[in-house]
Amino acid sequence: MSDLMDVVLSGIHVKGKRPYFFRDPDVERVLNITMAVAGELAVARERIDTLERLLEAKGVVSRDEIESYRADEKVAAERMRWDQEYVARVLRIVHQEIAELEKEDAGKKSA
Repeated sequence: MSDLMDVVLSGIHVKGKRPYFFRDPDVERVLNITMAVAGELAVARERIDTLERLLEAKGVVSRDEIESYRADEKVAAERMRWDQEYVARVLRIVHQEIAELEKEDAGKKSA
């Protein structure tokens, strides 16, 4: 299994069927994905704000320096990997449902 799939499938699996609050499961999926993104963004934004304020208060780096920073190739590659893992976490519900459908299909074919 790839490292990326490990991230996708490493989420907590709740026993039983997933509760749905909307009649359309597609709407429910989009809502779950949106809330996952919102949660990730809120935490990240707060941490970034804290770091920027601490760095500026200690005279380590100014906000202007932060705004003008350009990543080198190594940093860009690390960020790309993080982005892939992030998208995998956000879309975890979709990947898990696909895996369940594939498992059901495999069970039907062997029966």
